[in-house]
Amino acid sequence: MKTEAIIIMACAQGIVIAITAYFFYKVLTTKPKQEPDSYSENDNETQRQDN
Repeated sequence: MKTEAIIIMACAQGIVIAITAYFFYKVLTTKPKQEPDSYSENDNETQRQDN
């Protein structure tokens, strides 16, 4: 294998590893979004409604 091919292969693998590591870091450090409580509107209801 020629030297140029080894350099290109190493660069391509390095770029893929760097992008993968970046997104793993983002996923593991991003705080979850606060979702609205779908049951908060029913807090005053005393009995269940049957459909």
